[in-house]
Amino acid sequence: MLDIVLYQPEIPPNTGNIIRLCANTGFHLHLIEPLGFDLDDKKLRRAGLDYREFQSLQVHHSLEDYCQNRKPNNIYALSTKGTVCYSEASFKASDALLFGPETRGLPEDVRNSIGADKVLRLPMQAQSRSLNLSNTVSIIVYEAWRQLGFAGGR
Repeated sequence: MLDIVLYQPEIPPNTGNIIRLCANTGFHLHLIEPLGFDLDDKKLRRAGLDYREFQSLQVHHSLEDYCQNRKPNNIYALSTKGTVCYSEASFKASDALLFGPETRGLPEDVRNSIGADKVLRLPMQAQSRSLNLSNTVSIIVYEAWRQLGFAGGR
C-alpha cells in the first residue's frame, strides 16, 4: 500500500487523525523530523488511538533518509502551489504521498526536487487559502485507494 509522508508535521490532532486513517486503509505513515510535538502527546491520544494504530508509523530524520529506506516508485507532493489536479495522477501501491507542515506547506526546494508534474493540488475556491491537513490527506488517500480497487478493504 502507499506511504503517507508528513514532512515536519506540527499539529498533534491532525497527525492523530492521519494515524487512524492509515490504520483503517492499510496505508503506511512516515513522519519526517523535526516534529512539532512528542509522539506520546496527550493530544495525539485524545484522537482515541490505541497501540495497534501506531504499528505502521515510522519516524525518519530527513526526507532523504525516508527515500533511502523506503525507495518509493513515485513521490507525489500535495501543495496549493501544485499545477496538476490530484485526480489526474495514476497512483501505484509503491508510491508515496508527501504533505507539508500545516503552517507553511512544503518548502520550494522540496517541491522542486519532486518535479512540477508530481506536485498535485486540490481544487478550491479562488479566495481559499488551504484545507486542513488531515482533510487533504483523507481526500488523496481515498482517491489513491479507489484507483487500487480498495485493495484489502471490505
